[in-house]
Amino acid sequence: MYQQLISKQEKLALIGLGYVGLPIALAFAKKINVIGFDINPKRVDLMKQGIDPSNELPKEAFDNSNIEFTADLNKLREAKFFIVAVPTPVDEYNVPDLTPVLRASETIGKVIKKGDYVVFESTVYPGCTEEDCLPVIEKISGLKAGVDFKFGYSPERINPGDTVHTLENVVKVVSGNDAESLEEIAKTYELVVKAGVHRASCVKVAEAAKIIENTQRDLNIALMNELSIIFDKMGINTFEVLEAAGTKWNFLKFFPGLVGGHCIGVDPYYLTYKANQLGYQSRVILAGRSTNDEMAAYIAKKLIRDLIKKGVNILEAKVLVMGTTFKENVSDIRNSKVADVVKELKDYCINVHVTDPHADHDELKHEYGYGLNEIEKDYDAIIVAVNHDEYTKRDEQYFQSLAKPNAIFVDIKGIFRNKINNLKYWSL
Repeated sequence: MYQQLISKQEKLALIGLGYVGLPIALAFAKKINVIGFDINPKRVDLMKQGIDPSNELPKEAFDNSNIEFTADLNKLREAKFFIVAVPTPVDEYNVPDLTPVLRASETIGKVIKKGDYVVFESTVYPGCTEEDCLPVIEKISGLKAGVDFKFGYSPERINPGDTVHTLENVVKVVSGNDAESLEEIAKTYELVVKAGVHRASCVKVAEAAKIIENTQRDLNIALMNELSIIFDKMGINTFEVLEAAGTKWNFLKFFPGLVGGHCIGVDPYYLTYKANQLGYQSRVILAGRSTNDEMAAYIAKKLIRDLIKKGVNILEAKVLVMGTTFKENVSDIRNSKVADVVKELKDYCINVHVTDPHADHDELKHEYGYGLNEIEKDYDAIIVAVNHDEYTKRDEQYFQSLAKPNAIFVDIKGIFRNKINNLKYWSL
């Protein structure tokens, strides 16, 4: 397979061209012939013009790429090697929603041929590839996995907004259904990953590796969030404590904050869901999830208490929230916990204005029911919720120009610590 791809006798198809799929597709397209498939024709049209719909990649990223973007299922029949990179969200009850990955499996089932390869990159619980996805492909295609076609799993490690830890610079975990497929899949990924690949012993190990990467980070941030609540009651600054503790050589430097996005705030639920199916009720992981999910309400209610203490009439209060994407310097609003802060404040009838240089007004309206506002004056409180570069470059004089005298300044991630003196300051 590898030889057929590098000789350009066969094509690789990338199914799902979002934050994860498009960078991978373009990386391969610099080396081999690629078909980029997405079910959204509007996104496909933009990519044909060299525009990344997710606003992550510059136009130059599309240069010198042997790639054909399409929403036509029949075009996929030309491919020999399929990579699936579709979202794997949870529903409103935090239960894994496998709809996108199962539909992608149906798509592959309609076009796959004997001798083909299929590799899943979407984050799933251990066993999902073999127990949920492959049976769909087999049923539709009439082919037998591991016999008529090879398969593997290689967890994505794309980090939106990160220009350092890119696809080529981060070791890629790969797996296959047997020794031959493992080697062919590994060599294929080595075409685009300069950092090299790690060959996992089996598909389940690769799936599990991905899921615990984000679960570990989720738990560590949950600990920091719980500490921030405790330290607030003690009247000490969490970031000062962490700065002091961080002088020890083996102290892990995590920080409190809102945990949203499509990975850290979602992936642990896939693991606990599978554990529950196997008769084990997670305690530690779900406790961490609960702590992180409650932080938005904690921030909003703490601010409301402070406004009341200052004698502000809550029904007349005006609050500016700066930043509403799930992390700094990206346009991605998926599972943004800032939206939960806004909702909590609005539930108390506070007049909330939201600004963000990266978010899309219409997308916010559709997803969360609120849009972006023009920045005004005389705010009773300002919340710097996301550390966009556009905000971190501002000084106290700027924030004072927007706020009432002695207004409350909430610096969620502590980036303005020791820089705000004339506003009532607090951070997590």
